[in-house]
Amino acid sequence: MEVKQSRTAQETIERRMRNSGGEEADKTIKSGEGVRRVYHNIHLSGHQAQHGADHPGEPGIDGKMRGVV
Repeated sequence: MEVKQSRTAQETIERRMRNSGGEEADKTIKSGEGVRRVYHNIHLSGHQAQHGADHPGEPGIDGKMRGVV
């Protein structure tokens, strides 16, 4: 019989309390503690992050590809 090892209560709490969106942020600010904490993930104005491939564009009314605008 296989026995699955579960996380301790403290590990579960720490996992749920982590910042969920700070990987791409240029700066992260945390305000408060415990359940009243708030994370501010700041992206600077020059922040250009591309997620995924380039968009290939769409065909125009004449059926030809217009390209990316």
